[in-house]
Amino acid sequence: MTRTRPPPKIALPVVLMVALLIATTLGSVGTVAAAGDARSVTDDRGRTVRLAAPARRIIALAPHIAENLFAIGAGPQVIGTVSYSDYPEPAEAVPRIGNHGALDMERIIALKPDLIIAWVSTANRRQAERLETMGFTVYYSDSHTFDELASTFERIGHLTGHDDTATALAVSFRQRIATLQRHYADAPPVRVFYQVWDQPLMTVSDQHLIAKAIAVCGGVNIFGGLDALIPRISPESVLAQDPEVIVAGGMGEANHEWLQAWRRWPQLRAVRNAQLHFIPPSLLQRHTPRLLEGTERLCKALDEARRAQAPPP
Repeated sequence: MTRTRPPPKIALPVVLMVALLIATTLGSVGTVAAAGDARSVTDDRGRTVRLAAPARRIIALAPHIAENLFAIGAGPQVIGTVSYSDYPEPAEAVPRIGNHGALDMERIIALKPDLIIAWVSTANRRQAERLETMGFTVYYSDSHTFDELASTFERIGHLTGHDDTATALAVSFRQRIATLQRHYADAPPVRVFYQVWDQPLMTVSDQHLIAKAIAVCGGVNIFGGLDALIPRISPESVLAQDPEVIVAGGMGEANHEWLQAWRRWPQLRAVRNAQLHFIPPSLLQRHTPRLLEGTERLCKALDEARRAQAPPP
């Protein structure tokens, strides 16, 4: 009988909790005001981004970017963001300047941001590039590994004057991922299908950060070898691969309908062994510190699948 130890309880380092408490209590604007030096980092397009001083007026062009800014203590400096920026709760009060597909260029110009943080993979990237040609400073974010995401925390922390809090967050993030990797290093592999969307049916290749989470938990992404980052597939291809676990995300935080649809094929091992798992998309599909929580939930789902497959004692 295959046994897997329960995943470890991973506590945030004291230094991070203290840093976040200070950021919450004292506010971040004072931190920025005290740092008047020039800032320079390399973004995820390999471009050097320079500021004469830490950014005070920031626009985030994706929900996960806004969340990361709040996570490092720069929330009060965010003056604009896009639709669906809903975490943490104060992010809901930030003025909207567009959505994933289109930006309100006039409003952005009127807000006079000193830093715009864009997502490389978003549909509004071309408009972000136009803003850059108009003289606005744009930082492009695009993380494909856990270490790249931790580095993002550090880099935007430097640009916004929150080096200490961002560094503490990055250190904690790396430590917790390393702990999970060690725990599941020798776990029996589990074949996983991760469903990003239903119509059309979409998944992730091994280039995607979600696939890295699957690997951390000892899982094997059944569509990992496909070329596209988020490839379209057919139900027939899922049936042919016969995954041991099906995990679905989606748009809503309680969207289980996609999983129920797979019950039409009881011959699937995942269906036969009741291994259909929903993980809120905000925990796996947004590249934020909460990805750790999503990864821990994913690991527990794969542990359950291992137990379901184990022969009786």
